[in-house]
Amino acid sequence: MQNQNVRTIVSHAHSEIKNLFWFLFVVSRGANSRIRIMSSLRNIPRNRYQLSIELDLDYKAIQHHLKILEKNNLVIKTGNRYGLTYCISTLFDNNEIVFDEIVDKLKNKVIQFC
Repeated sequence: MQNQNVRTIVSHAHSEIKNLFWFLFVVSRGANSRIRIMSSLRNIPRNRYQLSIELDLDYKAIQHHLKILEKNNLVIKTGNRYGLTYCISTLFDNNEIVFDEIVDKLKNKVIQFC
């Protein structure tokens, strides 16, 4: 199998978007958790507690990953302090195809090595 890198993404998105998605969802620590969070938020906006229960991740880990995703404009938060809900941003929504392609490549890589 050829080495997977950002150049293997064929989606017609801007190269900076491809690089950002590749970094956040493939090469950095916590990439798998961020993929799970974004996949969950695509369906229904949720708060930190709901995400931690659904994904069986520590609340502080969810908080950390959401902070990173928000800093990179992939999620937005709505509501006040206790009713804070996270949902996907327009930037992510417009570039979902890149995310889907990355997830597919990662799944194929795991399947081929099993």
